[in-house]
Amino acid sequence: MSKSPEYLTTAEVAKRYRTAESTVRYWKHTGYIPGSLRRGRRTLYDAAVLDAWDAEQASTGGQRAA
Repeated sequence: MSKSPEYLTTAEVAKRYRTAESTVRYWKHTGYIPGSLRRGRRTLYDAAVLDAWDAEQASTGGQRAA
């Protein structure tokens, strides 16, 4: 049986990255942070996508790919 994906709210993502919710919204607006999707009026973030993004950021030193 497969595990259903875990989704985080903007507030939870902000807490995870120790930043303000407005910063997370800005990152989403600029395309910096991946994994967001809309469910009605809510924006949710796929935790597995964020985990992969964290690993990529660690391996590239935080530099965005061109």
